[in-house]
Amino acid sequence: MPAPCELRRRVLCDLPPHPESQYILYWLTATRRLERNHALDQALDWCTKLNKPLVILESLRSDYRWSCPRHHRVLLDAMAEHIAAIDPCKIRYYPYVEHEAGAGKGLLAAMAQDAAVVVTDRHPGFHFPAMLEAARKQLKVRFEVVESVGLLPLDVAPGPLPSAYVLRRRMQKNLANWLGRTAADDPLTAYTWGRAKIRPQIEARWPEATTEELAPAMRLESKIPLAYEVPVTNWCGGTRPARALLDRFIEEQLPRYGERRMEATPTSGLSMALHYGFLCPSTILDATLASSDTSRAHILPELAKRANLSRGSRAGWWGLSEQVETFLDQLVTWRELGHRFADQNPDCERYGSQPSWAVATLDSHRADAREFAYTREQFEQARTHDPLWNAAQRCLVREGWMPNYLRMLWGKNLLTWSQDPEEAWELLFHLNNLYALDGRDPNSMRGITWVFGRFDRPFGPERPVTGKLRPMSSVNTKRKMALGEFLDRFNKVERLFS
Repeated sequence: MPAPCELRRRVLCDLPPHPESQYILYWLTATRRLERNHALDQALDWCTKLNKPLVILESLRSDYRWSCPRHHRVLLDAMAEHIAAIDPCKIRYYPYVEHEAGAGKGLLAAMAQDAAVVVTDRHPGFHFPAMLEAARKQLKVRFEVVESVGLLPLDVAPGPLPSAYVLRRRMQKNLANWLGRTAADDPLTAYTWGRAKIRPQIEARWPEATTEELAPAMRLESKIPLAYEVPVTNWCGGTRPARALLDRFIEEQLPRYGERRMEATPTSGLSMALHYGFLCPSTILDATLASSDTSRAHILPELAKRANLSRGSRAGWWGLSEQVETFLDQLVTWRELGHRFADQNPDCERYGSQPSWAVATLDSHRADAREFAYTREQFEQARTHDPLWNAAQRCLVREGWMPNYLRMLWGKNLLTWSQDPEEAWELLFHLNNLYALDGRDPNSMRGITWVFGRFDRPFGPERPVTGKLRPMSSVNTKRKMALGEFLDRFNKVERLFS
């Protein structure tokens, strides 16, 4: 069987390594952690092969889409954490933060001039594919990309993904072969090649960020011209805070996971930690299995036996409690569905890319009268007739999260109250990606496009505006969820700021 990195790796510039070069360059972009990171393992493997030191470049541009202090702050937190973690290892870490749009242009190419090999992260979401293609065109060195997105490599068990059921069967047949092949837990401890030198011209033109500059008290995110002025929240970036979130989830939320999904309480934060790359899915899996007094090593033989008997069932495949299996279906099936679908369908965020039946049913109801219709500003400012929808929107804007079930209702109602489906599609992506800490992610894409029929089926009877799309209503949601405290909290916010 191939080495763990082999089916996660692609070579974008297939050139021989430059033997006279100074170092191996790892450009840290999407997988922002120093553990269980296949790209970092690959870079260190090159250090061993060529006997050269490692340089880790982590840069933060200011002109990415939906740039705002909220997203910037958690990334600055992670960079500060990396300075503290990498420095004792005698590795050259180069954190760079743009202070104005375009200031970082040319940094990667300049550092690559002294690199024998450049390794970076592969990720199917947000701007990462376009960023890799731009880098491929400008680099004149061996350039490899390695993904650490999911438990199963993106290139394993490919094929169309019309539903979660199809992927679930595929995962059940293939996952056992990969669960025992994770990236290294602490890859930097064995590093012995010393601290590489960076050319003074690079340091002068692109000065590296300091620990003091990255500290929250300096509020660097508010001093950089960003596209939007969305304030920071109380979520901290980095792997250590993410691990603390995971510990609290395992102790407090996992035992009641099925029930909590129908409660309007703060989310675990795991989707945020996964989105920014602070946690590896296998780390979450290990903690989940340990909470059931088992482990991957213990459970793998049984999973392998069941592989050929898999029927795509949501329950029973892991042989664990209902609460644990419900959570693992979210982690293993639904999250990987979004990432694999984005990888196979680069246009998946374009309206019209959803199933043809869903496009057709919305087209047939374009002229339907809307009982309620709101402008973009009214939606963003939570000024609709529905107190529940408004509370969900205020939660998103002010705190960067939304109860999982309410997020689906939020999308369905916005579609119903919009002038046309294209407007709703664009606005849902905008609101989610700007305000949500787990926005700009294939998993968010999956949820938004589900509102428009993707990964779903037609439902009758046909309704005004939304046709055969699955219906949801605030009335029914209030029956299913405990919403009292949530509504009180965000209705008070409305009164305070009205």
